Amino acid sequence: MHVICELLAGAELARRPAVERQRVHHLCAGVEIVYPDRRFPIAYAQLLASLERAHQRISTLDLLIATAALVDEAPLVTRNTRDFSRVPGLSLVGY
Repeated sequence: MHVICELLAGAELARRPAVERQRVHHLCAGVEIVYPDRRFPIAYAQLLASLERAHQRISTLDLLIATAALVDEAPLVTRNTRDFSRVPGLSLVGY
C-alpha cells in the first residue's frame, strides 16, 4: 500500500498526471497488493531504531516501504538505491 501511495504521488507531480496515473494503475493490476500485518509495527520500530543508532536515517515513507519488503522477504525495485542501500538486509533491484 505504501508503494502505491509513493507511485501515485510521483504521478501527480509528473508533467502529465493523468497518463502517469494510468501507468501506475496498469502496473498495480499485475501485482499482488500486500497490506501490513501484525509483524509490521515491531519490524518498523526495530529498523527505525537500528538506522537511528547508525546515523543512517531515511524518510518515513521509505522506511515504511523498506519494512514491508523486509517483512515479506521481497526484493525492492527502486530508482532510489542510494537511500534504500542504508537498510541492512534489504535486497534491492535498481532500474
